[in-house]
Amino acid sequence: MQKLLIYISLCASLLFAGCSAHKLEIQQGNIVTPEMVEKLKVGMTTNQVRFVMGSPQLTDPFHSNRWDYLYSLKQDGKQTKQKHLILFFEQDKLSRIEEGELKPGN
Repeated sequence: MQKLLIYISLCASLLFAGCSAHKLEIQQGNIVTPEMVEKLKVGMTTNQVRFVMGSPQLTDPFHSNRWDYLYSLKQDGKQTKQKHLILFFEQDKLSRIEEGELKPGN
């Protein structure tokens, strides 16, 4: 019986040690894939853009013709990627797309 308890304790210790060694990836913001960006075309309506991209993370009440999509990824507790996609509209139609990669910490 004592050997069984030692065996169970050893297995539990190994199980918990394995769990704590795994680092999580943390994604924040709107996920923006290259495939999504490829689907965007100048002249699309706001509803069409929302269908492709989802709702923008940031909306500015003073600049309703601009939608910002931000995406960041953390791996092993470090910021590894930040992307920023800005869409501009004129008369409810997509007029311009700006894309950039932000440096971690910005």
